Amino acid sequence: MKRIAVLTSGGDSPGMNAAIRAVARTCFFNDKECVGVMRGYEGLIEGDFLPLSRSSVGGIIHRGGTILKTARSERFMKPEGRAEAMARMREAGIDGLVVIGGDGSFHGAKALHDMGMPVIGIPGTIDNDVAGTDETIGFDTAVNTALEAVIRLRDTASSHDRLFIVEVMGRNAGFLALEIAVASGAEYVVVPELPLSIGNLCQRLRLSHEKRKSHTLIILAEGVMSASEMRNKLHDTGGYDARVTVLGYIQRGGSPTSFDVLLASRMGAYATESLLIGKSGYMVGNVNHRMVLSDLERSWSEHKTLSPELLGLVDKLN
Repeated sequence: MKRIAVLTSGGDSPGMNAAIRAVARTCFFNDKECVGVMRGYEGLIEGDFLPLSRSSVGGIIHRGGTILKTARSERFMKPEGRAEAMARMREAGIDGLVVIGGDGSFHGAKALHDMGMPVIGIPGTIDNDVAGTDETIGFDTAVNTALEAVIRLRDTASSHDRLFIVEVMGRNAGFLALEIAVASGAEYVVVPELPLSIGNLCQRLRLSHEKRKSHTLIILAEGVMSASEMRNKLHDTGGYDARVTVLGYIQRGGSPTSFDVLLASRMGAYATESLLIGKSGYMVGNVNHRMVLSDLERSWSEHKTLSPELLGLVDKLN
């Protein structure tokens, strides 16, 4: 194996650049070449390859986003597109591929593995919804970015005795919402994994009012409903007047935390070393602080569950 390629796919997440840097520099350490694939699988089909050097990946370790860009590719979803991508890689002398992204990106990685291209995946998504790893690259940064905003909102909520609904990202998973709720001291968290009764929520809000709480924060995962919809439901059911804040894409930007930089660096190096010893069709994971490999299929076939301990803390500590 002489030349390894690396691409980023799906939504960007803080720490992707640190992972790219780790893949490239681990290649150089082992006297191998490294090329970046621009714009994910679409760039793979078009042969849009960028040779990486020590200087080209210098200074990117703390940058948000991804220097390789990312894009959706309808063409890659078809057999003809995947065949063209394989042809472009063969023409460029690429012997192995590292894919940084979420479970959707790993479907593409698995397809290339089945076609004979050695592939290792690195989980990069702020949603933390990929089975086979305790944390995904970008999750810690997204939690801290959202937490800073929620803390500021708490000051306003307390000053005006208000009810705030804060909508956070996470697709159909509640990992972001749950950690933000515990870390911010929010009174309630609403996640897709647990059934929601607006009536019960209104009853709990009444109990909070009876306890003379000066303000209330509800952290809402976007996969349940929009914050505006919840505000309307609370008003229609219980007469509550809630303020709404949608954090949106701000959670995906910014410099990664030290945790995400370290995680990305470890995963990038481990993925490259795994390719060099002949491993393929796997995803790198961080399990109990150790780097491990698991089948790519696990990332989408196994359901990752929320921590019962954290769910309990929201109720115990409010």
